[in-house]
Amino acid sequence: MNKSNDDALLGHVKRSVELSFEAKREFYRTHSAALVEASRCMAETFLSGGKALIFGNGGSAADAQHMAAEMTGRMLVERKKPLPAIALTTDTSALTAIANDYGYDDIFLFQLKALGRKGDLAIAISTSGNSKNVLRAVDEARRVGMRVVSLTGKTGGKLKELSDINLNVEKGMHASMIQETHITVVHLLVDLMDRFLLPPDYIG
Repeated sequence: MNKSNDDALLGHVKRSVELSFEAKREFYRTHSAALVEASRCMAETFLSGGKALIFGNGGSAADAQHMAAEMTGRMLVERKKPLPAIALTTDTSALTAIANDYGYDDIFLFQLKALGRKGDLAIAISTSGNSKNVLRAVDEARRVGMRVVSLTGKTGGKLKELSDINLNVEKGMHASMIQETHITVVHLLVDLMDRFLLPPDYIG
């Protein structure tokens, strides 16, 4: 084994972790209030009988279904009943049929047209903020009267301007680093949302 190569790799690990921590620190320094507001928006949606539709590509697709699972199942607390959250990334028959018949840019749009209603919440995830299929679905969400919360990175792209609440990881150097912050954001949003929904005497 090459000791000097090991030292270089260890240095790379240290730099990568420090940069990831810095991206998180900067995000929470600038977006903590927006996190609380987004979680309040989620709670209000469910209390009024609405649902959350969550979508994104690649690693963001994984974050979308992870987030939905935290609400249809549980995360940190037991709820009186599961919450209606749907990841538009998980129905392979719908995704492939829409992509084959119409185009990949429409895979979320068609599902949102079928499932989205005024009073529902769209949670759009895109590290660039410029994914065409995400933007098309968000345009439709706004057209029908849904509120939009987005998770983005760097400049926030076009999605930032289309969102009611934008949670943007500006310091993420690349998609994977942005996603490292996004998954923590997902957990915090669900945790904070539960605190809005829990009885006022809950301590935890």
